[in-house]
Amino acid sequence: MDDRIRLSIADGVADVRLNRPDKLNALDPAMFVAIAEAGARLAADRSVRAVVLSGEGEAFCAGLDMERLVATTEGESILTFADLTQRTHGIANWAQHLVWLWRELPVPVIAAVHGTALGGGFQLALGADIRYLAPDTRLGIVEAKWGLVPDMAGTQLMRHLAREDVVRELTYTARIFEADEALAYGFATRLVADPREAALATARVIAGRSPDAIRAAKRLLNLAAGCDAATGLAAETAAQAELLGTPNHVEAVRANLERRPPRWSVA
Repeated sequence: MDDRIRLSIADGVADVRLNRPDKLNALDPAMFVAIAEAGARLAADRSVRAVVLSGEGEAFCAGLDMERLVATTEGESILTFADLTQRTHGIANWAQHLVWLWRELPVPVIAAVHGTALGGGFQLALGADIRYLAPDTRLGIVEAKWGLVPDMAGTQLMRHLAREDVVRELTYTARIFEADEALAYGFATRLVADPREAALATARVIAGRSPDAIRAAKRLLNLAAGCDAATGLAAETAAQAELLGTPNHVEAVRANLERRPPRWSVA
């Protein structure tokens, strides 16, 4: 993992950095494995309360490595070690898992995007809960340019963020679009001069909230994206019932009343 991902954790905030700057953090098989390993480590670490995902160097992620793209024209799989027709990670195949794992991570994920986020790199950012973009970031759903389709969960994530006609136009044309367009479409949460610093600041705020409440909120919001109202309302009630009277609920109330930082317990 260390060859492709830099990962550090401090005060409940995980700082995950794609670390292949000489290739604009392009996705090769080693990067796929490293991202999966980082996700698994974070999912198992109860001390983690928020995650920031960013890229080293001049770009967030330029998409699929060009060598792998060329190899696919010769009959090879995008991933040399995986059959993409197989559901290897729940509902996802290996490639989709690289994006979907951030969606399924039990804590909020903030993507700090700069430079370029193209193809698989754009889809990787979509897996986050929140996306901060530098104003000069260039993005694109570029798979059609290469005779392919978005295949890293992008079709399932884009439809919840932008209008259907916008998603279709960007997918069919593969045109590059700017950060201000991404904000207008719904793909960006905010445009900021330093996305990583802004993301870390937000992550620290989230890490200061009750970890039980934040995890429950992410479960509810993930569920809401694909369930009917009755199921969502029932889940809301169940989550609140589980939180009421727990040590961290009591601590949240006391800390606010006593005007002091909370002291959370981690199960």
